[in-house]
Amino acid sequence: MPNRRGTAAEEAMMATADQDWRVNTTGDYEMHPSLPHSLLSDPLSRRVSTTIRCLLMLMAFSCLSAQVAVAQSPGTAQAWGRNTSGQLGDGTEDIARTTPVSVSGLTNVTAIAAGSDHSLALLSDGTVMAWGANFLGQLGDGTFTGRLTPVAVSGLTNVIAIAGGGFHSLALLSDGTVMAWGDNRFSQLGDGTSVLRRNTPVAVSGLTNVTAIAGGGFHSLALLSDGTAMAWGYNADGSLGDGTFTSRSTPVAVSKLMNVTAIAGGFQHSLALLSDGTVMAWGSNLYGQLGDGTFTGTNTPVAVSGLMNVTAIAGGFQHSLALLSDGTVMAWGRNASGQLGDGTLTGRNTPVAVSGLTDVTAIAAGQSHSLASLSDGTAMAWGYNFHGQLGDGTTIDKTTPVGVSGLTNVAAIAAGSDHSLASF
Repeated sequence: MPNRRGTAAEEAMMATADQDWRVNTTGDYEMHPSLPHSLLSDPLSRRVSTTIRCLLMLMAFSCLSAQVAVAQSPGTAQAWGRNTSGQLGDGTEDIARTTPVSVSGLTNVTAIAAGSDHSLALLSDGTVMAWGANFLGQLGDGTFTGRLTPVAVSGLTNVIAIAGGGFHSLALLSDGTVMAWGDNRFSQLGDGTSVLRRNTPVAVSGLTNVTAIAGGGFHSLALLSDGTAMAWGYNADGSLGDGTFTSRSTPVAVSKLMNVTAIAGGFQHSLALLSDGTVMAWGSNLYGQLGDGTFTGTNTPVAVSGLMNVTAIAGGFQHSLALLSDGTVMAWGRNASGQLGDGTLTGRNTPVAVSGLTDVTAIAAGQSHSLASLSDGTAMAWGYNFHGQLGDGTTIDKTTPVGVSGLTNVAAIAAGSDHSLASF
């Protein structure tokens, strides 16, 4: 099936998409063909396009600062890596961190999530805090003002799970419904409107009995209690999995999926874990991120080749991860920065083992880096590291896992584009 289809309007909107996110033969970032740009030419859209490009621009080394280990208390969070929008939440901006720093003022954290350049935390009272970039309302505090420390997401209570998309955010409520806020230029909020951005949460239309949520670059996913999955938002690469290339402003069923136990969103691809321990994938496949042995995209789910006994999945920009029941990790897709962790820079269209990892309990995938938490409470990282997002005290890319400096008693991990989070 062709790797990309879209309506005339979508294709016009994507006309400049072939200008971002490519790694050239020297390893530097240059413009790449798969990144959606704004539909509009107004200042907001120009700012969004600039911000997306800036996610991949090299920061001056003067932005890096030395850090020391900080104490980790239960219910708190730490962050490291790129900080151009305050996404580390330590009260600073434009100061990258190569080792973890404490997120300011957070207590009683039960879950964390990250978007491109914003971060989220779920608290034990069912409310949500957010920090970082906010020009599309992705912090949900009723403003479009970026925040260097956490602020409350407006009006949210009874939240049981959170997820970050590229520039939007999602929350699952205890009644099985879903709320969304932030970027809606590609209908990824699922509220059935053409409003371009929301700075407070709105209900995703028609969703009930939801048990899990996931955010992609410009699309969103929900797992239902009957083991099926729903998707909405941008679909020119088939990332909604409904058999079309038509973007959707309200949820549609992912075709031919049953017995789903977990979901994950990549930039323009999606993943589902089935009850038999196998994995399905759909959407863009330019770098083999679907893992089916081809580089051909699809708008309906296909099986990831050779995977069995999978217990968790994660989607990165153009790579994917799977945690196996024996505590090892498999990876596939793009590998220009070593994000597959197999000791090479060779992309893979079928899964390969991440080198040397055992006793893994959770995984997370960023733009071009990957994370794993271990049963002993430590964390490992590999891949792109120019902004310190591996947390090992350096800015050198790693093709195999290295320890995140100073972390103990890790309860959860999350990855943004170029930053990382851990909660305790």
